[in-house]
Amino acid sequence: MTAQGVQVRSRPRKRRGDTRSSASTDVEFADWMAARQGALVRTAYLLTGSQHAAEDLVQATLTKLYLAWDRIADREHVDAYARRALINEHRSTWRRSTRRLEVLSEAPPETGHEPPSYDGEREAVWRFVQALPPRQRAVIVLRYYEDLSERQTADLLGISTGTVKSQASRALASLRDRVPAQEEDR
Repeated sequence: MTAQGVQVRSRPRKRRGDTRSSASTDVEFADWMAARQGALVRTAYLLTGSQHAAEDLVQATLTKLYLAWDRIADREHVDAYARRALINEHRSTWRRSTRRLEVLSEAPPETGHEPPSYDGEREAVWRFVQALPPRQRAVIVLRYYEDLSERQTADLLGISTGTVKSQASRALASLRDRVPAQEEDR
């Protein structure tokens, strides 16, 4: 299996009585996770629009990544593999016939940090982005927040470049209709 050039090899079989420790692998994964978890949470938040859903998405992604860590041959491209796993996990929520019914609240009872503050305009635009259908929101997030090309976005979402263009066009048209135009100062 490959994800943007990352080679994943089959897992070597452990033999009975093999006492080799995976401590170095665990340390290597922990170091990578400490460095990249914030970026994954940011991307997941942009995709889901909810801090709690983003943290759940990243947790599921990191679990799968940890299980595959020994099989990732090209550690230079592990970020691409992780992003692909995150997008695939997010896409799987679109396909589930029965979605989990959860009640998410804006202000959880215990928070460890303050959400980022936005000025009024950015906040309004972000509310409109959150209101977009999931696929359009994913295209907007990857194209404009993550600054990926149309081809990279299409590859990550498993759709054609034309679909990326049409979804972006529809999303931007919808956003233009909702966001009031500003008059230019002359």
